[in-house]
This record gives sequence, structure tokens and C-alpha cells, in this order.
Amino acid sequence: MAAALSAAQARMAWLDHLANERRASPRTLEAYGFAAGRYIAFLEQHRAESLSVKGLTEVTAGEVRAWLAHLRGGERPLSPRSLSQALSAIRTFHRFLDRRLDAPNAAIGLVRGPRIKPGAPRPVTEDQAAGLLAEPALDPDREDWEAARDQAVLTLLYGCGLRISEGLSLKRSDAPLADVLRITGKGGKTRMVPVLPAVREAVDAYLAEVPFALEPDGPLFRAKRGGPLGPRHVQATVQALRGRLGLPDSATPHALRHSFATHLLGAGADLRSIQELLGHASLSTTQRYTEVDAAALLGAYNQAHPRA
Repeated sequence: MAAALSAAQARMAWLDHLANERRASPRTLEAYGFAAGRYIAFLEQHRAESLSVKGLTEVTAGEVRAWLAHLRGGERPLSPRSLSQALSAIRTFHRFLDRRLDAPNAAIGLVRGPRIKPGAPRPVTEDQAAGLLAEPALDPDREDWEAARDQAVLTLLYGCGLRISEGLSLKRSDAPLADVLRITGKGGKTRMVPVLPAVREAVDAYLAEVPFALEPDGPLFRAKRGGPLGPRHVQATVQALRGRLGLPDSATPHALRHSFATHLLGAGADLRSIQELLGHASLSTTQRYTEVDAAALLGAYNQAHPRA
């Protein structure tokens, strides 16, 4: 019977489910497995007994809160964000116990995670963005078509405010780029994004150099051996570029999207327009960029004002 399984055995069955049925990434498996292992170890120490699946159905909301308090304290306390991720893993674990092992526990739903205040976006400056876009062409170790591809991808992220996944989802049939791109973002929400001439020219330059025959329904951006270009390549490219340019670790591909919004706001664009361009469901998400713009304004004031 499932109820007779130990908690450790249930954890292994859950991880096997995540790996083979849900196709979870190795990083997710490691994080979820670690969280569940700490959870079970805490409960067994707390109760001074080995824990079974039946015992997991009897875990109280108070015990879960005590576990979170335990993670919050100690020599290496977890941040609110890490606590929230750990609780999310445990909720997923209990959902598996309910659906696959007929071991429900309604108390888990009574536990709220810590409040997480989203940090202000960390964009790059206009000069730094220009450097990131120009630097791929200066790499002597990269073939011309690869440099043109990297330049096109980064120009697309900054010029259109796209997420990496959105930029890499473009098909060959999308190019040459029209004046407006139809982008499907998070939650299947579709938005229209204007295309600057500089973005169109960068993509055209890549198409003139790419050595592969691109099928109309195939991915626009290709890796070195002709397969689809992955987000890890874009992230690694920007990491190398920021090292050469002396930029901080916050200079990431997603920072180009932040910079797109921040620079538009600084130039006078209104928040509603920026919300539409980014595809944010809520205006409150877009309003985070006002914090960045206000900080930049204050910095410029302090640097320039004779009384500052």
C-alpha cells in the first residue's frame, strides 16, 4: 500500500515522476529534491520518528510554518525568495502525494509563503547597450555569420523589448521583418511590437551571412551546427561580452528588455504604452520602471547641480 511507503521512498517516486513524466530540468530536480529532503529530515527530527506517507498526510500547517522558520534561522538563513521557492517545491510534492499516492493533506494550502517585494529592474545605460550590440562584430574568434547572428539577437531584444524566448521563437518566415511584429508572450498573450530600422537591418545582415538553408517554418536563429539557437548561448554570449566591456553581472540579456523600457520612459513614453509593448498583464509590473527612472534622474541631479 502507498500509505506504508516511507517518506524518503515517496520523495524518490516524486523525483522520478518529475524527471520522466514532467521532463523537469536537472536544476529543478536538484532544487526540489533538496527542499523535500530537508523537509522530511526536519519533520522526522521534530517528531523523533521515521516518517511514512501516512505521516505526511498528518503534517499540520503549524509544522510547515515551523520548518519555514527553521530555514529562516540558523547559520545559513534563506532569503524570502528562497523560502518561497522551497515552499513551492513542498506544495508540488504534496500535490503528487494526493494525486498519485492517494495521500492528501489540506493543511498545506493554509500556509502562506513570505512576502517578496520585487526588486527594481537593473537596466544598462544607453552607452552600455550600444557597446553590447556592437561588440560581437569585434570578436576575431567568431565566424562572421555567428557575429552577425549574435548582433541581430541582441539588437532584437533591446530594440523590441523582447524576452529571450520570444526572440528565439521567430521563424524564418518572419523575416525580413515587417514594420510591426506579432509576439506571443507569457500566458499566450499576443502583442504588437514596432520594429526599428536598426533591428530590421541587423536581422537582414544575419540572413545574408547564415550558411544554412532555412525552412520557412524553421527557427530563424541557428546554432553553430545548424540547430535552433538556445537561450543558454545568448546568456553565455552576453556574459563574455560584459567581461570584455567591464560591465556588472546585472548586464544580462533580460537587462536589455529592462533597458528598452527604462530608456523609453526616460524619453517621455507613457506607462500604458510601455505596458503594451512589454506585454505586462498588470500596470503595477510596469510601474517598477519608474523607480529606475527616478533613481537615474536623482543621480543626474546630484552629479550636475552645483549645490548637490
